[in-house]
Amino acid sequence: MRIKGGPRGHRKKVKLLGLAKGYRGARSKLIKKANEAVVRSGEHAFAGRKIRRRDFRRLWISRINAALRQEDIMYSRFIAALKKGQVTLDRKTLAELAYSDLEAFQAVVKSVKSYL
Repeated sequence: MRIKGGPRGHRKKVKLLGLAKGYRGARSKLIKKANEAVVRSGEHAFAGRKIRRRDFRRLWISRINAALRQEDIMYSRFIAALKKGQVTLDRKTLAELAYSDLEAFQAVVKSVKSYL
């Protein structure tokens, strides 16, 4: 006699269909198609988390560069000057300063201008 999994198997299927809720057509109704869709969505979510980090870094660099262009300073030279001056502010913090508190950002720029 074949054993189909009983309550445990049913719970597993219900959980899988719950994860596939909102998908179109067979992907939200049929076990095999739902499983394929859920696995693939997990892969995309994993990759997306890596891509998000890249995208945010690019955004921070763009914001810093835009603020530096007003001061007639190149981004690469500014980063080199920060390292020479042993300023430990990261790009995220610098971008936040450049975006929301320009005076504080200009103070940081002024402090590392001697290293340019």
